[in-house]
Amino acid sequence: MLGKHIKIEIFGTLSERILYSGFPVGNRTGDFRQIYVMADRELKGVVDCTVIAVALSENRIQNRLVAAPVGNIYYEPEIRSRLSEKFVHYDKLICMYEKSCGAVVYHRTRFGAVKVLLVKNHNGKCWTFPKGHVEKNETEQQTALREIKEETGLDVIIEPNFRKTNIYCPFGKIKKQVVFFLARTNENIVSMQHGEIDYYLWVTIDDAMHLCRHENDTRILHEVKKRLCR
Repeated sequence: MLGKHIKIEIFGTLSERILYSGFPVGNRTGDFRQIYVMADRELKGVVDCTVIAVALSENRIQNRLVAAPVGNIYYEPEIRSRLSEKFVHYDKLICMYEKSCGAVVYHRTRFGAVKVLLVKNHNGKCWTFPKGHVEKNETEQQTALREIKEETGLDVIIEPNFRKTNIYCPFGKIKKQVVFFLARTNENIVSMQHGEIDYYLWVTIDDAMHLCRHENDTRILHEVKKRLCR
């Protein structure tokens, strides 16, 4: 159902400009009858919407779709926040849009060489940069700083005027946005968070380009190299 375009007739307001309720018009939605609609403007009548989340309950009677007017994007923390404000019960939430933030962390050796940090996640197969999901009310930079500290134990300073975005579909209809900053640290001792990352490496930018398999990561490393190795 994620990504499905449906027309929804708005019939009730759980909280104005936060969460509406409605029914699909002329569409089959299986077990999902009542639908919650998120918006930041007043909704009336029939609205063209996209299904952005599925709230599943062990009691199938309470299964709900969450939709938003076409073109509106809401990420998981905001969806969870609005559902919780209205005491909507669910056991599992599957969201169409996911967002993570992190950084290319680097330090300079005493000889001036630049080394960047690569990590291999517990569930990942490739070398990448520390990152994690945005939590409620966090800015992108706050998320990056928190995730780097949690995963590596490093305190970092985010460099100005460097923000790169990767957008991809890891599977199905789910669309993931990853925002990377450039962050400097004076430390090189990493305290791995077990269960999150299994391995780490400090390597040159050129070596990192060879180790990273994803084109988006190597593209970011090229930008880092232009910034740091002038």
